[in-house]
Amino acid sequence: MVQQSSDQQQQSTHMPLAQQFGAHELLDADEAIGTLVGTLEHFVLYDEHVQDQQLKSIMQRQKAALTQIYNTILNTLKSGQDPAVKTQTYMMEASNTKTTFGMQPAAPKTPITSVNEFNDECISGAILGHLKAIASEFTLTALEATQPVLRRIFADSIPNIVEMAYEIYLYQNEKQYYEVAQLSAQDMQTIINSFGPVGSNMSH
Repeated sequence: MVQQSSDQQQQSTHMPLAQQFGAHELLDADEAIGTLVGTLEHFVLYDEHVQDQQLKSIMQRQKAALTQIYNTILNTLKSGQDPAVKTQTYMMEASNTKTTFGMQPAAPKTPITSVNEFNDECISGAILGHLKAIASEFTLTALEATQPVLRRIFADSIPNIVEMAYEIYLYQNEKQYYEVAQLSAQDMQTIINSFGPVGSNMSH
């Protein structure tokens, strides 16, 4: 099975470039790359408005990682071959990965109406939205891709995007920008216990 996959990949990457991609995967790849480009461009716009050095540091590291992902995808899209720089692993630097649960009473939030109101809460929330969009687009593209190298790059990049989103979420939760409600203990236990394991005597 592994050998077959390897043979298929070798055969695909030796086809003329114009014949290596299906229409659907190229359209999905175009959407995914466009979402990634939009995110990188927004990082540039956000940079001058960031106040918190912790958030600025996170953004710098994430922008560098997203830029590398962009170059890796583009390399394979234009060559049909393995990229010069393979997919890297993004590691967040957050030392505290504990979520604070609970909701605190607060005044209703409204959209900002002036750039002077643009703050770290707005920026971190927007970045989280961008990263969720990238993760969704990359997943769809990986599932639709027929070219094996391109499929693998999109698929292997998804965990990195998830890690970045988690890093931003932890920052937001720590700053009380992102509060997490909980169900009652009884309701949580009911849901947790609503499924049971499959027995080992399954029929084949």
